[in-house]
Amino acid sequence: MKPIDYKLIHALDAVVKTKSFDKAASLLNITQSAVSQRIKQLESFVAQPVLVRGSPLSATILGQTLLRHFAQVKLLENELADQLFPNESTSIVPISIAVNADSLANWFIPSLAVVLKKYPIELHLQVCDELRTKELLRKGEVYAALSCQAETFTGCKVQEIGKVDYILCATPDFVRHYFKQGLTQASLQHAPGVEFDQHDTMHCDYIAKHFGLRLGDYPCHVVRSSEAFVTMALAGVAYCLLPHFQAQPYLQNGTLVDLMPAHHLSRTMYWHTWVLERGVYKMVSQSVVEYGRTILHS
Repeated sequence: MKPIDYKLIHALDAVVKTKSFDKAASLLNITQSAVSQRIKQLESFVAQPVLVRGSPLSATILGQTLLRHFAQVKLLENELADQLFPNESTSIVPISIAVNADSLANWFIPSLAVVLKKYPIELHLQVCDELRTKELLRKGEVYAALSCQAETFTGCKVQEIGKVDYILCATPDFVRHYFKQGLTQASLQHAPGVEFDQHDTMHCDYIAKHFGLRLGDYPCHVVRSSEAFVTMALAGVAYCLLPHFQAQPYLQNGTLVDLMPAHHLSRTMYWHTWVLERGVYKMVSQSVVEYGRTILHS
């Protein structure tokens, strides 16, 4: 086998990250035609397409494998540079992580506070539903992912952090207005709920399981902000599922009511990373897992 030319994979990495040949060229400080040529050379080397030339641009399955490998090579290079030049290494370490909105809005940043203060880290956080974060790791777009899926894949490892209990909440006024006769299939058809986006079906699945209603049978806002879920619930304009660590203060002071105390939705959270973990990457993982276990239920 001929040696791999890593500048070709670097070009693929730049194109996938920027979703543009022009931006990739600017990032690499070469021409657009040079980027295109490197992608073609890489595809010739592996005898397969590595890039889906659609909108947006994305890596093929083989391209994703190459990107995961390239990310680990960069990790090793950073570690080697620190060992060879311990007094000269001042380079910023970019760390890409896929995280769900609930965790990001509450405990995730505090979990990283110590390492962010100690090391020159540049965080790149990609926010999406906890069912989809692991997909970004599989594609090689992130180094780690916080997910509710236990299964991992070749080259990666997984650590269980703990459970998140989601509680169906609303204000007492909202309950009096919409659920005067109780939380029933009939009353839910008029009460507005909240979903994160079209990919996050947590609310829809919960209502379908307990009340047999499908999305479209009742009003449901779409709001891509975990903080806004709380704001809408507190404003009395919607009811919604909130993680226990977000809902607890309001439940304790009576601002919000637990609508289904016998039926909390529980999800176990897992931390997925590459098997090959070194230096500051390993410290990030340790910090997230250890802190997360103090916040989430075991």
